[in-house]
Amino acid sequence: MSPFGRSNAAHNELTYTLLSGLRIIEISAFIAAPLAGLTLAQLGAEVIRIDPVGGGMDRDRWPIENGRSLYWSGLNRAKKSVCLDLKTPEGQAVLHGLLRTGGSGGGIVLTNLTGPDWLEFDRLCEVRPDLIMVDLKGHHDGAPAVDYTVNAAVGVPLATGPEEVDGPVNHMLPAWDAVAGLTLSTAVLAALRARDETGDKQHLSVALSDVAYAFLGNTGLIAETELTGTDRPRIGNHIYGAFGQDLPTSDGRHVMVAAITGGQWRALVKATGMGEELSRLEQQTGLDFSTDAGRYEGRKAIAGLLRNWSSKLDFEELLAVLQQYGALAGPYRTFTQMLEEDPRASVQNPMFQMVDHKGVGRYRVPGSTIRVNDSDEGELRAGPEAGQNSRDVIRSAGLSDQDIDELIARKIAGEGD
Repeated sequence: MSPFGRSNAAHNELTYTLLSGLRIIEISAFIAAPLAGLTLAQLGAEVIRIDPVGGGMDRDRWPIENGRSLYWSGLNRAKKSVCLDLKTPEGQAVLHGLLRTGGSGGGIVLTNLTGPDWLEFDRLCEVRPDLIMVDLKGHHDGAPAVDYTVNAAVGVPLATGPEEVDGPVNHMLPAWDAVAGLTLSTAVLAALRARDETGDKQHLSVALSDVAYAFLGNTGLIAETELTGTDRPRIGNHIYGAFGQDLPTSDGRHVMVAAITGGQWRALVKATGMGEELSRLEQQTGLDFSTDAGRYEGRKAIAGLLRNWSSKLDFEELLAVLQQYGALAGPYRTFTQMLEEDPRASVQNPMFQMVDHKGVGRYRVPGSTIRVNDSDEGELRAGPEAGQNSRDVIRSAGLSDQDIDELIARKIAGEGD
């Protein structure tokens, strides 16, 4: 089978088929675990998300449009949605049937829920001896956490914002959820490879806070703090250890420029035409702007010169001259401006397609961020409604239509809106 193009016709989205043949049971909520499931589903895995009857705790998470969560729809595209009361013996029996099916690619559970005895690894291994379970905890010791609390605890908000700010500055990007989601998807594939080699069950756990600690350690921030005994300072829109700054324009816009390498610095100097002024500044300060350290130490004075220059140009003029000389730059945009101005965020980018969504309207959606052999992944579809695939999925666990009708009547299973 080709590793791209159309996957199983029962999927809600036509995807690459690199992971065709995998059946993953996702019992999750919010971002990290659903993102992991989405990543695998968009590469062709059959990902079955199971929520309580009526929908999970994140079904109505903002943003909401016409009563429908755009957040939930986005994170669950390419999956099958099943509503099932897993607190009941009958619901658990369906889960067990789904774990037993799927052959060598089945018996995989992805979750960020903790506590229910029916979700314990050892108990599910009684159903599927070669079970793979990948789970996400808040902290490694079992204490709860979310991205916002982890981010606060590791120090980022107190190193973010202008120098003169007193108190934390949060940001809207759930960075640790994003990294954790991709870590979980990697863990699923690693566990699958190990099971294929040994036939043994696998239980892999990830802690959200460990994802943050590890990233800070891997990028040198923990070592820097321990060795120097000081905290990373707030530096506003500068780039730590290099030169970078937002440049204002005459029409009220801003452009970010960065010079992390010598070549990028030389291109920026040529674009501004301020080589002589910057040379004089080097002599006055005794700094060497050909080095990262010199540019960072002189960042405020350099920024003053460049901001004075940029403020005489309008937005389009500034972008044009920076592009002409190959300077590294990115325009600041609102989300609306991104959608209106940036062709990379449009259907000119093969990752995006325009898709009709029931009860909401037509808007662009992204497919997989991974391109396979430079081929398009096929037609993308809207995310499922909660419980949309309940009947077909439960039938695949070995139940008859009469059995399913009874489960629905007793509210042990639920169908879509």
